[in-house]
Amino acid sequence: MIGKRPTEPRQPTQPTQPTQHGTNGGIAAGGNVSNSVAQHVEAQQAFFLPPDTHGPIPAEAGGTGMSNIPATEGFVGRTPELAALEEAFTAPGEVFVQAVHGLGGVGKSALAAEWAAGRHELVRWWITADTAPAVEAGVAALARALQPGLAGLPAEVQTERATRWLADHPDRWLLVLDNVEDPAHIRPLLDRVPGGRVLVTTPLASGWHRHATVVRLGVLAPADAVELFTRILTQHGPRDGTGAEAVCAELGHLALAVEQAAAYCAETGVGPTEYLEQLAAWPATMYAATAEGGDSARTAARIWRLTLDRVAATPLAGDVLRVLAWYAPDRIPRDLLAPLGTPPEVNAAIGKLAAYSMITANRDGTLSVHRLVQALARTPDPEDPHRQADDIDGARDAAAAFLVNVCPIDPDDPTNWPRFQTLTPHVGALVSHHPSDHDTVATAYILDRTAAYMLGQGSLDRALTRLRRALAAQEREQGQDHPSTLTSRSNLASAYRSAGDFARAISLHEETLTARERVLGHDHHDTLNSRNNLASAYDAAGQFARAIPLHEETLTTCEQLLGHDHPHTLISRNNLASAYRSAGDFARAIPLHETNLATRERVLGLDHPHTFVSRNNLAIAYASAGHLDRAIPLYEETLTARERVLGHDHPDTLLSRSNLASAYLSAGHRGRAASLYEATLSTCERILGREHPLTVQVLENLQFMRETADGQQPS
Repeated sequence: MIGKRPTEPRQPTQPTQPTQHGTNGGIAAGGNVSNSVAQHVEAQQAFFLPPDTHGPIPAEAGGTGMSNIPATEGFVGRTPELAALEEAFTAPGEVFVQAVHGLGGVGKSALAAEWAAGRHELVRWWITADTAPAVEAGVAALARALQPGLAGLPAEVQTERATRWLADHPDRWLLVLDNVEDPAHIRPLLDRVPGGRVLVTTPLASGWHRHATVVRLGVLAPADAVELFTRILTQHGPRDGTGAEAVCAELGHLALAVEQAAAYCAETGVGPTEYLEQLAAWPATMYAATAEGGDSARTAARIWRLTLDRVAATPLAGDVLRVLAWYAPDRIPRDLLAPLGTPPEVNAAIGKLAAYSMITANRDGTLSVHRLVQALARTPDPEDPHRQADDIDGARDAAAAFLVNVCPIDPDDPTNWPRFQTLTPHVGALVSHHPSDHDTVATAYILDRTAAYMLGQGSLDRALTRLRRALAAQEREQGQDHPSTLTSRSNLASAYRSAGDFARAISLHEETLTARERVLGHDHHDTLNSRNNLASAYDAAGQFARAIPLHEETLTTCEQLLGHDHPHTLISRNNLASAYRSAGDFARAIPLHETNLATRERVLGLDHPHTFVSRNNLAIAYASAGHLDRAIPLYEETLTARERVLGHDHPDTLLSRSNLASAYLSAGHRGRAASLYEATLSTCERILGREHPLTVQVLENLQFMRETADGQQPS
C-alpha cells in the first residue's frame, strides 16, 4: 500500500539569477515591449522548429480522410435516435450543434461514436470535453494530427492553429465533444467556429439554449440491453447466457453498466447467474439509487469492486489505479508510476488493469482511465476494501510526489516545454479533486513550477491562482519563514509584477526581503535576489527614487562578495543601468551598459544569450537617448546574432525583431517598421499564442503606429 505521507520531495528552488531588465526603444504603446519579457531571457536556451510549423495548417490537411472516432463494436439498437441525428444535420450552410443528454452511463458516447463513424466529413474528431483544459487539449491534439510538426509548440499555439483551421474549412469536419459537464467549457470554441457540425454528449439537460438543440437519450430497450450483454459475453466463443435478462434488469438497462457486467463475465468466466449472486452479497446503498433512477456511478461502483477483487492478486494493481484516479483521464505519462515498484511489477499491474478494461494502455505510451472509474477510486467507502480512506489519501499524496519526480526544474527552457505541456493538465486535475487544505509540500512545488511555465506562456490569471495556492500550502506545511515558503512568496510577487499589480508585488517583495534578512542574513544569495527583485518592482512601478538606491546597494554588495565578473554581479549591474535609463539618466545608464556589455563579451563570449541581453539593452539606452544612429546598427547586430544562435522563432529573437521595428519607427522609417511589426506579430501568434505578453505588446505597437499615422508616405 502507498503510505499516507510519502517522502518529502525536493523543495522549490529560487532561480539562481535575479531578474534582468530590457525595454523597447521608440514607440511602446501601453508599456514597453522588452520589460514584460526580458526578465525571462537569461534562462532560455536555443531551440529549432521543423519547417512545417511556420505557416497555417494547410487546407488540404487530413488527406483523404482522418478520424479518431472510437470503434463501437457490439453497438445495438438506437435506430430512431440515429435517424434523428442524421435528420438534424442535413440542412446545409448553417452552424449545427446537437447536444445529446441523459443519465450517466446511458450510452450517449456510444451513440455519438456509432453515428459519427458513418458520416462523410473528411475529418471526424473526438474530444473528451469534461473540462475546459480537456477541450483545449483535444483541439491541440487535432492540430498535431493535421500537422505533426506542431508537436513541439506550446499547447496554446496548437489549440489556436486548429481552431483557425476549423473556422476556415467548415465543410470538411465533424467534431464530437464528449461528456461536456458545463456549456462554458466549450463556448469559447463554438463562438469561434462559424460552421461545421458539432455533436455534444452531456449529462446536462439545460443550459444549452445559446448553442445547441437538445436531444434526450433514455436507457436501452430491454431487448437491446440483453443483445448487448450477449454479444460481449460470447465474443470469444459460445457461453451460457442464462440470467442475462435478470442482470440487465438489475442494472437498469444502463448501457455502461451492461457493458461492464458482460465484460466482467466474459473475462473472468463468471456466468450471469453467479454475477447476480455476487451483487446480492454486497447490497450497497447504491443499489437502491439505481433501482429508483438508474445512477451509473453506483452501478459501476459495484462492478469496480468485483473487478478489483479479481485483480487484487496482482501486486500494485490497486495502488496504480488509485494513483491514476487523481490525474486527468487521458494521456497520463506512464513514467509517473515508476516509484511504485520495479518495471516488471508496474507493467504487470498496468496489464492486468487494462485486461479488465479499468484503464487503457495507449499506443503512444500514455495511459487513460475512464472518468467514472477515477471518481469511484477517489471516493472512500468503508465497506469496500479497495477504497479505504487511508489508501485513497496516500494515493493522492503519492500522485503529487510522482509529478514532482518528473517535472523539469526550468520552465523557461523551450526544450522542457513539451514536458510541461504534458504535466500541466494533470496538476490541474489533481488540485481540482481535493480541497486545498490537503495540499502537501509536493503539491505546492508542482503548482509553483507549472505556474512558472504558464507565466512564460502568458497565462497570467491561471498562474496566479496556482501560485497563491502554492504559497498557502507552504505556509501551512512549513511555516512563514521556511526558505521554500520565502521562495514561493517571492515567485508570487514576481507574478503580480508581470501582471502589472505593482502594489501587491512590492508589498510581497518587501515582506520577503525582510524575512530573508532576518532568517538568512543580509549577504545570503537569496537575500540579494530579493533585494534585486524589490528594486525591479519599484522600477516597474516608476518609483525610481526607491529603485535606484536599492539597485546601487545590491550591486555594491555583489561586487564585494562575488567579484566584479560574477554572473549575479553582471545582472545587478545590468538592472541598475536599466533603472538609470528608466529614470532618464542616460549619462549614467549608457556608460554602465557599455561596461557591462564589454565584460560579458570578455567573460561569456560574443554569442552567449546573456551577452545578447546586454547588447539589446545598450541599444535600448541609445534609442531612449535619441542616438538612433547608434541604436539601429546594434539592434540589427543583435537580431542577426539571435537568429543565427537561437533560431528565427525563439522568443528572444522575436523580442529583438520588435525592438528593431520600434527603432525604425522612431527614425521615421514607417514602411520598414510596419513590415517588421506585421511579420513579428504573425510569428508571435503562431509560436507564443495571441495572449502572450509579447504578442499583445507587438499588436498594440502596430495599432499605435497605424492610429498615429500623419499622412506620411511609407519610406
